Amino acid sequence: GFEALVRWRHPERGLISPARFIPIAEETGAIVALGSWVIDEACEHLGRWHRDLHRRRSLQVNVNVSPRQLDAEGLSQHIGAALSRRGLPAEYLALEITESAVAEDGQRARQVLRDLRRDRILLCVDDFGTGYSSLAQLLRFPADILKIDRCFVQGLPRREEDAAVVRTIIRLAHDLGMSVVAEGVETIAQLELLREMGCEKGQGYLFSRPVRPEAAGAMLSAAPPWRPAFR
Repeated sequence: GFEALVRWRHPERGLISPARFIPIAEETGAIVALGSWVIDEACEHLGRWHRDLHRRRSLQVNVNVSPRQLDAEGLSQHIGAALSRRGLPAEYLALEITESAVAEDGQRARQVLRDLRRDRILLCVDDFGTGYSSLAQLLRFPADILKIDRCFVQGLPRREEDAAVVRTIIRLAHDLGMSVVAEGVETIAQLELLREMGCEKGQGYLFSRPVRPEAAGAMLSAAPPWRPAFR
């Protein structure tokens, strides 16, 4: 699977970091149109990969959704139309939402999330443990997937404290019926420890740095470079 990342290649300033333009897009409201475009692009490439690579029927793409998008009208309908145009089942798309996004407008956001889940769109709690990390908030979040923030992963396996936190988060997610993704996996040692802990999925530079869609398609056609790690 993949996570869709947006980048801005300015004709004069070159590549502009999302850390610079995403907050401005959030503040001005442009994030709604930008987010809709990212969803369309992700579904377009996802549909192409499934069409061209018939054996990879479980391929999934995660897309980040902002609080502004949750507050806008028609998010569920837009996603449904984007998937339908490419003939994609809903469960091939996962939306990543931070805990703070739900906390900002809890009641309305949770209703939107319930509507999305009713339509079988997968929901992912992003950056768990870094924002509004109350257990009560997590219980009210109708999510399928929990992402462990890279700040807890980067200390593995040498820091026992980080290992204890990660192990507890994995157990908590499983008890709540959620699968787990670890962010920021960069070493084989981290990968092996996370697998021993029962973490289902990981993402990070060990697997790939961010690439353009064309390169991602080529990766899908080739043998995974990390396969020797899975003994």
